[in-house]
Amino acid sequence: MNRYVVRAALCSVVLALCVCAHAQPSKKVARIGFLAASAAAGHRHNTDAFLQGLRELGYVEGQNIVIEYRWANGDFERLPELATELTRLKVDLIVATVTQASLAAKNATGMIPVVMVAVANPVEAGLVASLGRPGANITGTSSMNDEFVGKQLELLTETFPKISRFAALWNPANAVFQKQQLGAVEASARALNVGLQKFEARDPAEIERAFAAMAKEGVKGLVLLGDPVFVAQRKQIAELALKYRLPVAAGTKEFAEAGMLMSYGVSFPELYRRTATYVDKILKGAKPADLPVERPVKFEFVVNLDTAKRIGVTVPQSVLFRADAVIK
Repeated sequence: MNRYVVRAALCSVVLALCVCAHAQPSKKVARIGFLAASAAAGHRHNTDAFLQGLRELGYVEGQNIVIEYRWANGDFERLPELATELTRLKVDLIVATVTQASLAAKNATGMIPVVMVAVANPVEAGLVASLGRPGANITGTSSMNDEFVGKQLELLTETFPKISRFAALWNPANAVFQKQQLGAVEASARALNVGLQKFEARDPAEIERAFAAMAKEGVKGLVLLGDPVFVAQRKQIAELALKYRLPVAAGTKEFAEAGMLMSYGVSFPELYRRTATYVDKILKGAKPADLPVERPVKFEFVVNLDTAKRIGVTVPQSVLFRADAVIK
């Protein structure tokens, strides 16, 4: 008789455990929209840094988080359509890279949280009310590109004091972001009392034509404005700079590593990695309006001496001493 009682009790326990197990709510898999103006291949290092940041916080793509990627491949006019596409998927939040994509995401939704990545000047672009109190449904990281693009021209003039006329290569398709940088580099040129000639390029074919035009105009130094298309085409730009023996100053070390003479700016992979902290906080209930925009605190100056040798220029020791890294 006791055996039957024990068996019945055990069956009751197992049944109770099964009921409890079925009653437990399953953990929700977060769905993230990722909106980028660039081509996926050219920005893999940045995307990898973002995924690394998520992993450090316990999020693994395909396990407890799903990411819906939308790449405009340099066609900025597609961004509003892609942003709307993500809102229709009812994602939990949208991660938008740089200014134009962030504006597209903000315009597409006032409800879904938007985390911007590496926006140059989010206040001037109309994305946030202030860095400390963003307001509305958007926050994230800022690259402050417009603050250091003038420094790139200054470094070129220090390296080549005899050059009185420089060029700036910009992408008019990336209107808001590029105009902010153009204004900054033009102000720097006036302060340094040097000439500045602007050249446009939207794609690889136009980049090649722009370099040919610079050579025809006798340009002796180039500031490359930050742009997703230029990041994706950095190897092409480096090869053209070597072909025309043109010293180029760009924004991040990836450009110097690709073969351009120098770079000065923030670490974009670090900004992408830091963006993951915003995703984590918002998924845990924080409101974007209450999360201050994070500005970069570290800037890197990289000089490629191998490139200097190949284009036949000398970088003064006074400039080299200030470099955070030298590529030989």
